[in-house]
Amino acid sequence: MNTSVLKDSVRQEDVSNEQLAQVQLAQASEASSVKEKPNYDELALQLDTIKAEVKQKIGAEDARYIRGIIRIQRLCEWCGRILLMLGFLQPLLWVAGVLSLAAAKILDNMEIGHNVMHGQYDWMNDKHINSISYEWDIACDGASWNRVHNYEHHTYTNIIGKDRDFGYGLLRLSNDFRWRVKNLWQFITYVLLSVMFQWGVSYHEMAAERVFFGKKKNNRKNHVTHSELKKRFFSKGTRQLVKDYVLFPLLAGPLFLWVLSGNLIANLLRNLWTSTIIFCGHFTGDVETFNEEDCKNESRGQWYYRQALGSSNIQGGNVFHVLTGHLSFQIEHHLFPDIPAKRYREIAPKVQAVFKAHGMHYNTGSFLKQYSSVLKRIIRYSFP
Repeated sequence: MNTSVLKDSVRQEDVSNEQLAQVQLAQASEASSVKEKPNYDELALQLDTIKAEVKQKIGAEDARYIRGIIRIQRLCEWCGRILLMLGFLQPLLWVAGVLSLAAAKILDNMEIGHNVMHGQYDWMNDKHINSISYEWDIACDGASWNRVHNYEHHTYTNIIGKDRDFGYGLLRLSNDFRWRVKNLWQFITYVLLSVMFQWGVSYHEMAAERVFFGKKKNNRKNHVTHSELKKRFFSKGTRQLVKDYVLFPLLAGPLFLWVLSGNLIANLLRNLWTSTIIFCGHFTGDVETFNEEDCKNESRGQWYYRQALGSSNIQGGNVFHVLTGHLSFQIEHHLFPDIPAKRYREIAPKVQAVFKAHGMHYNTGSFLKQYSSVLKRIIRYSFP
């Protein structure tokens, strides 16, 4: 055989083998990246068992806990308001007042308001601590929160087109959404949303219903009329503005500006803290999204599975967990939203063990790890 022909034949065979190897490697990589779905019925049974066990323990201890937190919240609020007026004696007293008032607002919103309005303490039959009548120290109307957050978000968690909490209609956080030029500056949008978070939460349902801007989407059903939405939005917002920036500053007399600025900063600290914790629980890099078709007629186990992959936890100490409203256990909260939040700490190891048995990722990490992951996600999807 001609030597050159033999060389060409060998070379072609080498190329063919190399291409085949590359194809096989790609196929193996693709196969390994496909997650094996858990046994949904078994998953549901195991998680339902955990829920049943913890529900049997709920009682007097939980009632004492939430009442104790309410007492601490009220003490922080009144100490804060008094210290703000003593700031003229010593500026450090004013700083302490701001921090105390901010802590009171954080406790009210996170450990008390959010959890009470989820119905976690309805079993107490206390007219002041129940999901129907409780109203929190925030611009958002409690009934609006129940409709948009408690129902829509917790029912349709991370289902694109159904859960408006995924990006709040402002941020592009996955390739499920078409890129737009405005996404280039969405990090600035995120900062502004964090600063004004209580107002973003308050306006959330109004935006979903397209009350002021745009044409209402056909797949949305009216829960209340637009006129009622506007009435509640302006009524609750006005009460908050008058309380923090008119009433208490006027009561301080000549110390008007000390109290006004203190209230403003306390609200800012509350907004930044709550938005950061909520983003860390929902928008870390490993959080997954779902489409409507895949979630039709889903079983209990499939619902649990979606909640698990659409949430993330934050590691920390006891005080940290209380200040987050135990939303540092966002996975457990999404699995069992009506269980008193302080119980999430004791059931977290059991949930993690179930996830491990089914080969499911339990998304947890330090505050810095989770928050940096959120920022990376916001910046990553700013671009096409």
